Amino acid sequence: MAFSRFNKRPTSTASTSTPFPILILNLVLRFLQFVFAITVCGLYGTDLHAAHKEHKYTDSKWAYAVAVGALSAFTTLVYVLPKVKSYFAFGWDVILFILWTAVFGIFGKMYIHEDPEGDGGIKRMKNAVWIDLVNMLLWLISAIMATVLFFTMRGGRSLHTGRANV
Repeated sequence: MAFSRFNKRPTSTASTSTPFPILILNLVLRFLQFVFAITVCGLYGTDLHAAHKEHKYTDSKWAYAVAVGALSAFTTLVYVLPKVKSYFAFGWDVILFILWTAVFGIFGKMYIHEDPEGDGGIKRMKNAVWIDLVNMLLWLISAIMATVLFFTMRGGRSLHTGRANV
């Protein structure tokens, strides 16, 4: 065969499949991110709804927390789609980590040292601050994991000929 080098099948690429333990870890992480993001939307949305019912203004801090929660929930739903390799969007994970850091900073400063004195709203907001911290840490873990996966799993061969390193 004179042209045998052209008949070679492409070698398997490292980026075509994610190892099973990493896939499970990613799914568990995304599930927790989704649950905690929805929890934040509920905790802060309660105050937004109460303010709306009393025809008061919407506090931008609470709206920001709900917006970050909604962005996080939507992102996790997109990331768990079967064909989406979420580690390619590691920059977005870093951005969400920064947004959650801001939420935790804003509400932590307001409520961590606050004495609830039997006020259910203050107790709820103190709990919400710790949920914000959990969200921040979850997005930090996913950002680190996605960055590491991006730089370790992207090596491989080109799709059509298999000759070029990608």
